[in-house]
Amino acid sequence: MHSVANKRILWITETAVMTALLIVLQTATKAGGQYVTGSCVNAVLAGSVLAVGVWSGVVVALLSPFFAFLLGIGPQLLPIVPSIAVGNLVFVLILGLLAGERETPLWRSGAAWVLAAGAKFAVLYLLVVLLCTVLPLKEPQIATFSIMFSYPQLVTALVGGAVGLLLAPALRRAIRR
Repeated sequence: MHSVANKRILWITETAVMTALLIVLQTATKAGGQYVTGSCVNAVLAGSVLAVGVWSGVVVALLSPFFAFLLGIGPQLLPIVPSIAVGNLVFVLILGLLAGERETPLWRSGAAWVLAAGAKFAVLYLLVVLLCTVLPLKEPQIATFSIMFSYPQLVTALVGGAVGLLLAPALRRAIRR
């Protein structure tokens, strides 16, 4: 029983550290724009799921867009925030389920990375564009959101996912997993 409680406390602590890192990076890179901040966020998402585990990645993925919204980062349109959370969730689930094991072959990690990035891009684009059609937005806002949630999402997921894959072994060693 004591061991289970210790593992739970360790997981909570590691997930809280990853969430804190995410908030710090979102705040510190805000001026860098979507490509810099988005890549950092995706790196933390990938690091969370690959170093701490799928459930940690899920928690960080779901919290990330809400913290970004509260910090004034990204679109300040609350109805879009859950769509971003779903896109993040898809990213960490695919990456974690296909590449989350310690001894995952390089080809499998690479395939998981590309698949996770592509799926996040597709989900975000479809959800945001669909959502924009039902929200009372003006045409320039719809165009801006459609661009913001298209190819930049693929680029930032690919860059951040690559960084996360590269850092995951060091993170695992640091937390002894």
